[in-house]
Amino acid sequence: MARTETGPGSLRRTIPLVVVLAVAVAGCTSSRSSKPTAEIDPSPASQANIASLTAVVNQDPSDASGYNVRGTAYGKAGKLNEALADFDKAIKINPSFYQAYANRALVYRRKGKDDLAFADYNRALQINPSYDVAYVGRGNIYRQRGRYNEALADYNRAIELDSPDPRAYHNRGLVYQAMGQNSQAITDFTTAISRAPTAIEPYNARGLSYLAMSDYKAALDDFNEVVKRNRNSYEGWTGQALALEKLGEYQKAYAAFARAASLNPKYQPAKDGMNRLAQYRDQPPVNQG
Repeated sequence: MARTETGPGSLRRTIPLVVVLAVAVAGCTSSRSSKPTAEIDPSPASQANIASLTAVVNQDPSDASGYNVRGTAYGKAGKLNEALADFDKAIKINPSFYQAYANRALVYRRKGKDDLAFADYNRALQINPSYDVAYVGRGNIYRQRGRYNEALADYNRAIELDSPDPRAYHNRGLVYQAMGQNSQAITDFTTAISRAPTAIEPYNARGLSYLAMSDYKAALDDFNEVVKRNRNSYEGWTGQALALEKLGEYQKAYAAFARAASLNPKYQPAKDGMNRLAQYRDQPPVNQG
């Protein structure tokens, strides 16, 4: 779970699309046990895997690594209280287990306890000042609190440590984007895409920065990629609609706004777009991405 915070499959979330789109419309935002004592199911969150990991823990209840690995599986299964108990046990057995601190921090974040998470990331970095995962995790807390300079410092440090994590770049890009430095943001999102080519979030985020820089064709390409990969992305459809609107493709734009609103009827940017282009509602949609 030490990589759960930052792995390619968890590239979430971009800064709220409603904020960036409003600007756009205006003209623009692991220590593991060395004893393979059980057959482990390849799906980390599966019941079979958790049962196997429990057998490992029961065979050697003094091994902190066993609790850490099972805690990871619990976390991936959404069993946060069980995960927290395992990371607590791992840290009690080995107070210098910095990976367990970072893993526990992630659980705290998912439970909305950012102050406890922040303390755990700090403790992990006190034990191992070169632990890139903790820098990215702490940077995320700074970013969400609007403390962009501290967030940049943490992401920069993770990148200096040659972190393999695409989120170091993706999240730094989000900070640049929030600061209006969209050229730097696009560079970071592009790097994140090269490191996590199956993730859609960097495409969506880069599209927002292209919108902010009035590069509507590039923005459209990115949002097309988002909706191609996830037809249920109301944010992707809204971004596509905005780009199309700026390009004068009003029928297509209305249809994309309508698609976004059908997916999330409470999403105001999509509703606003439909209202702006209401005269095109009866026009047939044309090849939407």
